[in-house]
Amino acid sequence: MKNRSSSILAALLSLLPALPSEVMAQSSDGTDAFHETTAEHDARMAWWRDARFGMFVHWGLYSGLAGNWDGKQLKKGGGMEWIQQYVKADTDAYAAQALPLFQPKPGFAREWMKLAKQAGCRYVVFTTKHHEGFSLHDSKTGDFNAGAKLKRDLVKEIVEAARAEGLKIGFYHSLIDWHHDQYEYAKAKGLPHPLAGKAYPNGKRDHELYKAHLHSQVKELLAGYGKVDILWWDFSSQAFQGDPAWGATDLVNMVRTLQPQVIMNNRLYSGATTQAAADESKLFNTRKGDFTTPEQRIPATGMPGVDWETCMTLNGTWGYSEYDKGWKSDKALIRNLVEIASKGGNYLLNIGPKGDGSLCPETIKAFTAIGRWMKVNAESIHGTTASPFEAPDWGRATRKGGVIYLHVQEWPKDGVLTVPMRNHAVEALLLAEPATKIPSSSTPEGLKLKLPKQAPDPHVSVVKLVVKGEPDVLPVENAASAKAP
Repeated sequence: MKNRSSSILAALLSLLPALPSEVMAQSSDGTDAFHETTAEHDARMAWWRDARFGMFVHWGLYSGLAGNWDGKQLKKGGGMEWIQQYVKADTDAYAAQALPLFQPKPGFAREWMKLAKQAGCRYVVFTTKHHEGFSLHDSKTGDFNAGAKLKRDLVKEIVEAARAEGLKIGFYHSLIDWHHDQYEYAKAKGLPHPLAGKAYPNGKRDHELYKAHLHSQVKELLAGYGKVDILWWDFSSQAFQGDPAWGATDLVNMVRTLQPQVIMNNRLYSGATTQAAADESKLFNTRKGDFTTPEQRIPATGMPGVDWETCMTLNGTWGYSEYDKGWKSDKALIRNLVEIASKGGNYLLNIGPKGDGSLCPETIKAFTAIGRWMKVNAESIHGTTASPFEAPDWGRATRKGGVIYLHVQEWPKDGVLTVPMRNHAVEALLLAEPATKIPSSSTPEGLKLKLPKQAPDPHVSVVKLVVKGEPDVLPVENAASAKAP
């Protein structure tokens, strides 16, 4: 027998248009079995695979707190988007301190999007709602949102700014909710909550009512802002995931009805998300998401056959902290982008704006530096696939058909760069100096290129190598013996 809350969720979902039978079908484990051929899937994923680089934005009430609680620095570490969890505050106490400090200035989103465009990003994913439960859109589902509290629709402002720059739009949406009074955190094993271990302040809770709230807000986001390109869910645990936790099958079917082209990550379910695994590609299941999201790390050998995206911070925190000064160098950021592209992945690099939406100088400096490099070398990132050979000691490589892009990080002292391929070169040139042709010769040790004495870029210089035929890669043992004295 259905209980009252299940009926509410069913009634909500009944308002949606009917789905084709092949879309509504479910797999034996309850996950969505949305019908799609391989060709259709590849067509839907094509722009994302070509993009290679996107901007992540963590912005919410925590941004105004800036790492402070009760007017004092909370801690030296990062993760300030979790500040409510750290101080174990209930939602009223949290909102009382955070809401007055979250006052977005006019035009904040245009600053973000111009920076993303300048840096060479092709898409932007931003937090429509983080774990704190505060939604940035003008939601009619509850009153803990920008419409009710600020009389603004911040999602609309951000989306319009992104579209003005020609950027694809991604909505990050937290499945976890520290505000909603029906979220049964006692059942959410393995997931954080500020009141974990304590009795529900309002007595008994009904998680089905929270699911209805979640589905309703997602429907608002997908029906009210035009085309949405990415849905970035966050997150599940082994003990709390999928249908029991989020009504995932119905949620995905609703998403596919409203936005058939949208690309989703796999965090409605637990799997290869934030933790390293011996062979995480084996954990990936396309029925549970289009791509997987290694967090703050780059898989050692990539994930062949799997669409993946490394999300990473500029310093040690996702949400803004005025105390975190552990900024990655320009060199590290550019080399991360190269490393990820060379392994066939995407790089989602985070910014944490302040409570008024402004960006700190270090954030602007970092993305500007990437932009300078991308202005010269973007063709070696956008639209490329993974390197045809294992990483050599001089750097990394990407490929675009018959073109191999050699990302030289260690400029050879003798000026000779050995590429572990038997192919003959049709042409070789530096992207920074395209008029200067690079001499080449085929040898048993590989294709040798005679480079200029000076590297054109202090971090990564790119050689565009055009070869005949498919890459004929030297076996690892041959390359190793060629290096031996």
